[in-house]
Amino acid sequence: MSAMSEIPLPQIAKRVAPWWLLRHETMLALILFVALIILGTLNNRFLTLDNLLNQGRLTTEVGLIALPMTFIIITGGIDLSVGSIVGLCAILLGYSWKTFGFPLPLAIAFTLVVGATAGFFNGLGITRLRVPPLIMTIATLALYRGLAEGISQARSVRGYPEWFYFIGQSDLFGVPAQLWLLLIAIVVAGIALDRTTFGRTLYAIGNNETAARFSGLPVDRAKLIIYTLSGLMAGLSAVVLVSRVTTTRSDMGIGYELDVIATVVLGGTSIFGGVGTIWGTVVGLAMIQLLKNGLALTGVKGDATIVVIGTVLILSTLVASLLQRRRGV
Repeated sequence: MSAMSEIPLPQIAKRVAPWWLLRHETMLALILFVALIILGTLNNRFLTLDNLLNQGRLTTEVGLIALPMTFIIITGGIDLSVGSIVGLCAILLGYSWKTFGFPLPLAIAFTLVVGATAGFFNGLGITRLRVPPLIMTIATLALYRGLAEGISQARSVRGYPEWFYFIGQSDLFGVPAQLWLLLIAIVVAGIALDRTTFGRTLYAIGNNETAARFSGLPVDRAKLIIYTLSGLMAGLSAVVLVSRVTTTRSDMGIGYELDVIATVVLGGTSIFGGVGTIWGTVVGLAMIQLLKNGLALTGVKGDATIVVIGTVLILSTLVASLLQRRRGV
């Protein structure tokens, strides 16, 4: 008789249940489902297809940045400069096209290079100069925002060609064009984290960086890649944002860093590193955006919405901590 057959069924159930039911992502998805039902009954416009697709359109910019932020926080790092990189990239997109005379496709490519370079600079300071990620990215938060404001001189850039608005305002097969971009990025990021050596390296760094170094893992190279990727995705987010709102301003992206970090942490990624998934981040992203929209449709004012989302974030963090301790036991 096998060892499994000798184990009582209640014990087997206890062993099986935590694997799927007690995961943070599963619990969060169940909470999201209940919230959707409640908000849908309070307002009949909330669960309409048009409204849900529009919320997908509005959340793309934060979602694109949240994917590499998941990588960063899994390693035990943080990037507070992403909002400022969005603002800097947005300004340089407009000015490289209108003032410097770049063709718009070249200006878009230039914007992505600027974003990646800004992220690379963050990673260089963290890996080579050993500046803590919190300090390094707080410094570049101020630096990049100052550059954006200095270049713009409080002026905006408008009048982009009509084709440029496709990614921010048009639909493809009935789905917002930028949402397709986000879905592709989610799949790529999920595969990279779950199915590759690179993803396992990130988890190893977050669990014990010293042990990862002694194991011969390319710790500094991995960190440099994820911070560069964070800057690149912030640049892409800037392009999508400018396309959606049709103008360029230096204050674009203000507060994005807090929205992104809240999304990732709500999705179950541990701020201490070593734990997290892309799929959890996606659920966290959906929860925050749909809560904002649902509460607004039911007449809840903006300040109360922030309180509700903050409360949900605290409760989800407590639940994640309890589940992690339960799994450890």
